[in-house]
Parts: sequence; structure tokens; C-alpha cells
Amino acid sequence: MSIPAENYYRASLEQDRRWPALERAAQTRVCVIGGGFAGLNTALGLAERGVDAVTLIEAQRIGHGASGRNGGFVFGGFSRGEDALLRELGPQRARALYAGTLDAVELIRSRIHRHAIACDATEAGVIWANWFGDPEVLRSRQRLLAEHYDTHWQWWPRERLRERVRSQRYFDALFEPQAFHFHPLKYAQGLAGLAQERGVRVHESTPAIALERAGAGWRVRTPHGDIQAEQVVLACGGYLAGLRREVDAAVMPIATYVMVTEPLGARLDEALRTRAAVYDSRFAFDYYRPLPDTRLLWGGRISVRDRSPAQVQRVLYRDLLKVFPQLAGARVDYAWSGLMSYARHQMPQIGQVDQGLWLAQAFGGHGVAPTTFAGEVLAAAIAQGDLRWRELSDYGLVSAMKPAGLLAAQLSYSWAQFKDWWKDTTEGSRT
Repeated sequence: MSIPAENYYRASLEQDRRWPALERAAQTRVCVIGGGFAGLNTALGLAERGVDAVTLIEAQRIGHGASGRNGGFVFGGFSRGEDALLRELGPQRARALYAGTLDAVELIRSRIHRHAIACDATEAGVIWANWFGDPEVLRSRQRLLAEHYDTHWQWWPRERLRERVRSQRYFDALFEPQAFHFHPLKYAQGLAGLAQERGVRVHESTPAIALERAGAGWRVRTPHGDIQAEQVVLACGGYLAGLRREVDAAVMPIATYVMVTEPLGARLDEALRTRAAVYDSRFAFDYYRPLPDTRLLWGGRISVRDRSPAQVQRVLYRDLLKVFPQLAGARVDYAWSGLMSYARHQMPQIGQVDQGLWLAQAFGGHGVAPTTFAGEVLAAAIAQGDLRWRELSDYGLVSAMKPAGLLAAQLSYSWAQFKDWWKDTTEGSRT
């Protein structure tokens, strides 16, 4: 059976909602460019704060990029590690930024429940499983989170972990009880619907082809009419729009890979006796989660290039069988790759680029909560003059040094894979 080009999330929508393309010139107070989580959360946050005349445009479909294709993990933190944030920002600023992402998790949870967004939310926590025998990497992070971030992850010894995750690959684990997982595309469409109900004009199939100053505001050119806006938010992620050179130059579009098995039925319990999502402690880690229809979603790897569905399947299936050999022969029904945006400093770029021009990008594969955080920060800045966005000023538009930066990123990832392999090899037995 050939793997379809359509990803599982799009194929499993009970109702694939659509929004019309922009067909004529328009005026608006705020134009948000990008229909992923960063753009949607900003637009909705503005509407919730009473800002009228908000327009969101998306070149493809709502959730077309990483927001609608990711692993579906909802937990706090950034791609940049918590220890690095402490060193670079100090305890107070680091704690405030991290807390912003935990608040974002609760905002996501609250929106799902308050507005009955049907997105297969699974309140089962997230497991960080130790691929290596040395428990110190887990213990040190557990202490760091408790002492500096007032965040408490539960210690799971090997015996408890293996009762729930039926693999010999892991040792001990940390369990994050407040985390959950969901269907990200259903949630993205739910956010777009909420924003529309609150007066946001949402347009799919409406690429921004140019951005220029127009008096005190901005003109966004689209194929069927210009948008005159007082303020603009660029939230294009890894799918660069070519609107501002310094914005596009600051991120690397990086591909990541996901596949979804056939419904496994009782076989799923042979591998997982938990409905928690799982990722492991390697730099080049696997991540996976059980789906409501007993499929297993499996993701991992990063690369500077997209791969075909068949290539993604081959790469990830080998990884799956290293962890769960008992699932040999399980069919893969969907496999896909997609682009996400990384910055050299591994932190989101959130803030003001120019007068009335705002930015939210570079969430680096850890974006569900941080994009929600970004939307709240930018909405508060635009609607209320809130200056919290300046807390991210240390992580600005640093050049990604493309194309050399892309090669460096690939080499860095390959080196990390080698170090993971070497550590694994030298440790020996897992029994």
C-alpha cells in the first residue's frame, strides 16, 4: 500500500472547515499574516481584548505548517533548556518566561473546555523516558525545575516505567502530570472558528506577496487586493513569506518527520499500557503517543530537507522497531514531513521589528505552548501597550547565516546523533 500525501491530521477531520480567500481591498486595524498557532493566538487574543477590525490571512489552509502537523504534545518550556535560561537571564526573568509557557498550557486547556473544541484532548500527562542508564540527567533536571521554576515532575523508577511502556530500551523516567496531548489541526481550526466568532476576518488561500509602508501604517499586498493596516504581525514560521529580509534571514526552516500506524487494536497495549505521550532523553530523540483510534503516532529526526512519505516511513519505522520490536509488521498508513522555524539561539523571536510591525517565529519544534504565550504577549502589547515582549529582547533577529547555517545545523544534529550512539554503545546491557 502506498502512503498518501495527505497527513493523518487532515485525513481524520470529521469536518474540514474552510475560510474564504480575500477577494477585494480591505482596511483593518491589525493584519496578522500566518494561520498557524502564533497567528491564530494573536488574532484571538486581540479580539478577546476588544480590538475590532482584525484580519488574519493564510497563504494555504489554517494550520498548514507545523501547527497542523506536529506531534500534538502540550507542555511548558522552550527549545532552549531551562539551565541555559537561568545562565543567560537570571532566575527572575527565566522563571517569568517559563511560567508564561505553563500559563499557556492552562489557557489551551481552558479554551478547549470552555468552548468545547473537539480536538481529542488526552489528559494523561507526558513521560520523559531515560534512554541511558545514568539517572543524573533526569535527577538534575528534576531538581532544577523544582528549585528554580516551582515545577514538579514525578520520578518513575524503571519498574514503574516498564509496566506502562513495554520496552527494554528505557531505564527510569520523569512524568509531567499537567501536560497533555491533542489533535493539533482540530485545535487550530477551533481557534480560527473562535476568532471568527469574535469578529476576526479569517482568510485562507491569501498569500501576502509584499509589505510596504503606507503613511503611519502598512500596506499588505495580496493577489486580489491590498490590505491597509495600522499594525501588522508576521507569524509565518518555517514557510518564509519574503516580506522582510532581516526576518527571513533570522530563521532556518528545518524539516521534521512523523508517521502514523494502522489501528492496532489490542496490539497497542502490547507496547503502551498508558495513554500518556512519550519522548526520550537523547538529543536526537523519538516522540510518540497513542491516538484515540488505537493508532500510534511516531515522530523524530530533523533535517534541512523534506522527504517523501515513503522515505519518512522507512526512516521512522526502523526507529519504532528499536523501541517496540513487538510491533513488527504493523502497517504505516500515513507519513509526512513539514517545516518549522529555528533560530540560532534556540528561542522564539517575539517582539517589534519596526513601528507597528510585530513578529512571532522560531519556535523550534517546541511550539504549542510558546506560540500561545507569544499570542498573548503580542495581543497585550498591541491592545494595551504591555511591554512584556521586551523580556525576550535578548533573543532577537540573529542571522541564521544561510546557507552555511543550514549545513552547520545538519552537521550539529549528526554529531549529536553520534554522541547519543556512542553513549548508548558504551553503556552496554539494558536488562
